[in-house]
Amino acid sequence: MKSSILAVTALIAAAASTCTTAFVPNASPLAARSPSFSFGSNTRRRHRPTSAASRLVMRDYPKPNVEDTDNYRFAESMSSSFKTSLKVTDPSQKKKVAIIGGGLSGLACAKYLSDAGHEPIIYEARDVLGGKVSAWQDEDGDWIETGLHIFFGAYPNMMNMFAELGIHDRLQWKIHQMIFAMQELPGEFTTFDFIPGIPAPFNFGLAILMNQKMLTLGEKIQTAPPLLPMLIEGQSFIDAQDELSVTDFMRKYGMPERINEEVFIAMAKALDFIDPDKLSMTVVLTAMNRFLNESNGLQMAFLDGNQPDRLCEPMKQHIEARGGQVKMNAPIKEIVTNDDGSVKHLLLRSGEKVVADEYVSAMPVDIVKRMVPQKWQNMPYFRQFDELEGIPVINLHMWFDQKLKAVDHLCFSRSPLLSVYADMSVTCKEYEDEDASMLELVFAPCSPIAGGNVNWISKSDEEIIDATMGELARLFPTEIAADEKWPATSKQGPGGQAKLKKYAVVKVPRSVYAAIPGRNKYRPSQTTPIPHFTMAGDWTSQKFLGSMEGAVLGGKLAAEVVANRALGNPDKPIKEIQQHVIDSAADHVAKPPLGVKGDGAIAWGGGAQLSKKSEALLRESDPSQFEAAAAEVVAA
Repeated sequence: MKSSILAVTALIAAAASTCTTAFVPNASPLAARSPSFSFGSNTRRRHRPTSAASRLVMRDYPKPNVEDTDNYRFAESMSSSFKTSLKVTDPSQKKKVAIIGGGLSGLACAKYLSDAGHEPIIYEARDVLGGKVSAWQDEDGDWIETGLHIFFGAYPNMMNMFAELGIHDRLQWKIHQMIFAMQELPGEFTTFDFIPGIPAPFNFGLAILMNQKMLTLGEKIQTAPPLLPMLIEGQSFIDAQDELSVTDFMRKYGMPERINEEVFIAMAKALDFIDPDKLSMTVVLTAMNRFLNESNGLQMAFLDGNQPDRLCEPMKQHIEARGGQVKMNAPIKEIVTNDDGSVKHLLLRSGEKVVADEYVSAMPVDIVKRMVPQKWQNMPYFRQFDELEGIPVINLHMWFDQKLKAVDHLCFSRSPLLSVYADMSVTCKEYEDEDASMLELVFAPCSPIAGGNVNWISKSDEEIIDATMGELARLFPTEIAADEKWPATSKQGPGGQAKLKKYAVVKVPRSVYAAIPGRNKYRPSQTTPIPHFTMAGDWTSQKFLGSMEGAVLGGKLAAEVVANRALGNPDKPIKEIQQHVIDSAADHVAKPPLGVKGDGAIAWGGGAQLSKKSEALLRESDPSQFEAAAAEVVAA
C-alpha cells in the first residue's frame, strides 16, 4: 500500500510539471465529462438524455464488487463463525438473551445470536424498529425518516448482512461519484468522478486530480504527504490523531486552509454533523482509509424505500424464524440488581419482570447513562460514559409544488447550515414522483458542541425552514420562488416558480456520539465488569464510525461476547480505562438512576417532529438543548 500511495503522489507531481489542466484518460467516457455543471437555465444533463420538460429519470447502477476487500472477508468470516465455531452444540449452552433496544445494533445482535442457536428477545420501547433509522408515515401517508441514510461500499458488515438476508436488490446504487455545490457559484455543482476499472487508491487520486474547480494543483500536492502515515502506519496512526481536530491536524501538517473550506467542512458535516474545528481527525482518517484502500468504498446506494419495512423487517423475520422474539411497546423501567451487583432482572414499565441468562444493552449512550444502576455507578467502566454524549442534528423533508432540476445522487451542499441532501423523488423508488420534488436534507451543525453559532434544536420549525429556504435559494437560484411566507426567499427573481407546499422537521437532540477530539478512548468495550451483561451500540468500541455500519458491527461484537461466553470460554478483555477515570470513580456520589421519563422517540434517544408535549419533556430531561449559544447571547 505504501508503494501505491507513493505512486499516486508521483502521478500528481508529474501532472504538476507537465500540464495545467487535469489528467483525463481519453478512453474513459466518465472522465471526459466536464467536472462542473449548472442547475440554472443552461443546465447540462450529465447522465442521460432528458425530455423537453427537463425530467430526470431515475437510473440505478449494478451492484459494485464490495466483497473483494480484507474488511469484507473479515466481516464474512465473523458472520460465519456464529453458524460454526460459536454455534450451540449442546442444549445446555443455549441462552435466553434479553436485548434492550430494537435499533440496528440490537437487531444485529439478535440476528447473530439466533444464528448461533440462542434465544434472543428484543425489548423495544417504541412502536417502530430502527432507532436512529426509524421512519413513520404522516396523515397523508408520506414517510418521515429520522435521517437521510446512505449505504457505502465500505460498509462490510452491512453489505455482508444484506447478502445473508438476501436483500441486496433493495439497494439502489448510484454512479461512482461525489457531487459538491459550488460555494462561489450559486446553482453550480462540481464532481469527483471515479473511473470504472481503476483500482484504489489510484481511482481516488485521479478523481481529485481531474477536478479543476475545488483545489489548485499545488493544493492537491500539499494534501498528499500528510496522508502518507495513515496508509503506511495504519490504524495506530489513525487512533493517535484522536486528540486533534481536523483543523488542528491540517495546521500541524501544513495543509492549505482552502482544503478545509473546499473539502473537509463538507466531509466533517456529512460524517458526524460537526464542523472541522470540533471533529476528531480520527473520524476523517478512518473514512479516508476505507476509501483509499477499497476501490468501491465510496460508491453510494439508497435504500429503495422506508427503513422499517425494507431493512428492519427482514432482520426481524430472520430472528423470529430461528426462535427469537421482537417485542414492541415494551419500555424498560429499571435494570434491577442483586446485592453483589449482578443483574437480577429487567423491570418493564408494565410491571413485568424479565429474567434471562444474558442481558445486552443496545441503547444510545445518553439513555444508558440514565439507566445505570446505583451499584454500578462507582465502577470506572461506567464512569467513562460521562465523557460521551450524542450530537444534535435535524433532518428535514421538504415537498415542492413542482420538479426541481436535481441529480440522482447525494449532494454535499457546502452550506453553512446544511450538510448533505438528496431529491428523494428521483433517488428512491418508493418516493418517486415525476411531477414534484421532495428534498431530504441534513441540517447541521445545529448546536455549539458541533461548532454551530445557534442552538437550532430550540428554534421553531418555521425558523428552521425559513433559514433552509434561504440556502435552497442559493442552490437553486433560478427555480425557488420568492414566497412571502419565507422571508429568506425575498431576493429571488421572477423566474423562480417552485414553492414549498409541505414540510416536516425531525429533531434528533441526541444522535450519534459526538466525535469531538479525545473521545475515542472512552468508547467502552462490549465486555463489561458485570457478569452476563454486555454492551452494544455504535458508540461502543469498534473501528468504524458512529454510523449504520458501526451499529451493526457493535451489535455483532456484543453477540460474539455472549456466544463465546455460552460455550464456556473466557470473556474477551475489558478495554483499558483512562487512569483519571479510575482515580475519580470512587469519589462519585451514587444515586438512584434517573430512568427515562415519558414516551416516544425523544424520550428514548430517537428523533421526532416535536409536539408541545415532547418539547416540554425535552426541556425537562435535556435543558442544554434550549440554552442560547454564545453567538446568540452576543447578538441579543
